[in-house]
Amino acid sequence: MNYEDYKKAVAQLNLYSHHYYVLDDPLTTDEVYDKLYHEVLEYEESNPDKVLKNSPTLRVGDVIADGFTKASHLSRMWSLEDVFDGEGLRAWLNKTYKLDSNISFYCEPKFDGASLNLIYEDGELVQGITRGDGTVGELITQNVKTIRSIPLTIEYKERIEIRGEVVIFKDEFEKINELRIKNNEAVFANPRNAAAGSLRQLDSSITASRNLVFLPYGVGENSLEHKLLSQKMEYIYELGFRKPPQRAKCKDFDEIQSIYEVMNKDRDSYPMMLDGMVIKVDEIASQIDMGYTVKNPRFSVAYKFPAVEKITTLKEIVLQVGRSGAVTPVAIVEPTDIDGVVVERATLHNFDEIDRKDIRLNDKVIILRSGDVIPKIIKVLTHERDGSQLAYKRPTKCPVCFSELLDEGVLLKCQNLKCEARVVNSIIYFASKPCLNIDGLGSKIVEALFSSGLVKSVIDLFSLTLEALLKLEGFKEKKSQNILNSLESAKGCEYWRFINSLGVEHIGEVASKTLSDNFGSSFIDATKEQIVACDGIGEEMAESVLEFVRVNKETILKLQDILKPQEPIQKEEAKENPFKAKTVVLTGTMSESRGVIKEMLERLGAKVSGSVSKKTDFLVYGEDAGSKYEKAKGLDIVCLTEEGMRKLISESGL
Repeated sequence: MNYEDYKKAVAQLNLYSHHYYVLDDPLTTDEVYDKLYHEVLEYEESNPDKVLKNSPTLRVGDVIADGFTKASHLSRMWSLEDVFDGEGLRAWLNKTYKLDSNISFYCEPKFDGASLNLIYEDGELVQGITRGDGTVGELITQNVKTIRSIPLTIEYKERIEIRGEVVIFKDEFEKINELRIKNNEAVFANPRNAAAGSLRQLDSSITASRNLVFLPYGVGENSLEHKLLSQKMEYIYELGFRKPPQRAKCKDFDEIQSIYEVMNKDRDSYPMMLDGMVIKVDEIASQIDMGYTVKNPRFSVAYKFPAVEKITTLKEIVLQVGRSGAVTPVAIVEPTDIDGVVVERATLHNFDEIDRKDIRLNDKVIILRSGDVIPKIIKVLTHERDGSQLAYKRPTKCPVCFSELLDEGVLLKCQNLKCEARVVNSIIYFASKPCLNIDGLGSKIVEALFSSGLVKSVIDLFSLTLEALLKLEGFKEKKSQNILNSLESAKGCEYWRFINSLGVEHIGEVASKTLSDNFGSSFIDATKEQIVACDGIGEEMAESVLEFVRVNKETILKLQDILKPQEPIQKEEAKENPFKAKTVVLTGTMSESRGVIKEMLERLGAKVSGSVSKKTDFLVYGEDAGSKYEKAKGLDIVCLTEEGMRKLISESGL
């Protein structure tokens, strides 16, 4: 085989693979494929400097990594708001129509797998990144290259992010579990867990063996010029990606509901697991205009399939003590398979819920599981009682430290600040991914450190030494040094992560970022009025911050001194111009994407909003301006063409 024959053979193998893994339309037999594959392999072994970047031999996976490094997405991967029924869909549509009434919708299945972001540059796959927290994920490029439904090269040469879900087909999932049983290995609970676990293997050959499938559902950063998402996705499929089993363009509630009912009816016939349908506004200009809340895009929603209910038996009620001291009851039930997931625990919410539903031990109960929601008991089958049922007695002692519980009616609280569960859980949370992301500090390690007396608070973590760790059972030198290295790496973290790691009640990742952006380290001196003035923070959250700071100010300052978290970069104040401190709405088609114009206006100190209101100062419009223009005119808002906006900016000397 010469080089020209080799190139033709690679192209032929990739054609065979595309038809087999993407189109489900085999062009040849395994025997023919294998013969040509080994001819290509033989040529490459003799000519290692001539191996093509899209050769199928690169998909075998033979790299064993020490661990995964972090990588940033070029643009954020958002989570979706959920709706569960027709009423919820109508409410979402009404809310969306208020932003723009002249829209249509693109609907496709919501796959139950692991989200993945692919980055291509100059037509070559350069990075594969897990979703992570939506901003930063794990770099797993070598594993991604083993997935045969992901092209190694594409015709499009500009930089582009292609987002999708990695799934394992149901029949493949059964084969994997059968093999694991034979090898005396723990089986995967469901295809989603199997897909996520397979994607994050340090040995890429294991990933290659699992027959993962990538199904694109959108794009991140890109310079494609399609006006409709449906057109953009058709182009993505033409680049060599697998199409979803069903998709549709819809105009209104009736059409959306109709395709949803078809998908729900057919869900069991699909080769992969689905948990709902995703609905997106089809017009890309409208998507940009609508923008995002602090958590979700306003132009998209997940319409979840109906929850699955099963009857099981309540065996026991156990108690969990959180880092705030709140004691939560959890139901232990007879293991029950619900839509591919074996359920053994269900939430009971609080002790009033137990009394209200008259839940007793050994009761037959109906449990409900809906998507990712924690299973819950929705009904007690009192007519099934046979005399073996026992009433549950409300606890009076902490199950961990045995101190007396404070009974607040709905809530029981352990007041002992030295309670192991409170301390251990606060340290576990402190080290978790959304906080300081300290590798190696899992629950077992933290419990061991606490039990040994080496760590009684998060501050003690940073006094650990290699000598002290090596004295503990099971702590080898490499493991101990890795923990110390991870603790050192946590220093200099982003300030929002520092706030989040403190575990302030009601303050999660989004609120931590808001506090960080608005105050930085001075959040400890902020007043209630200042905190409540921040977008998305209410009075209860503000009170929680103030109370936490009052009690823990000394600890916060000590941790801050140890970690030296990075203060958020303060944006340079814009020079005086007509748009500074003004609210601007963009609508219509302009010479550049509205996203670019939005960034330009924000640099000038403007607040760019997605909807017209009495607070709007300017409406800047392009072609096909639509309803927002009419509304702005009706409110006597200053309306500027794009040219007029640029003229104003130019006249201000900028």
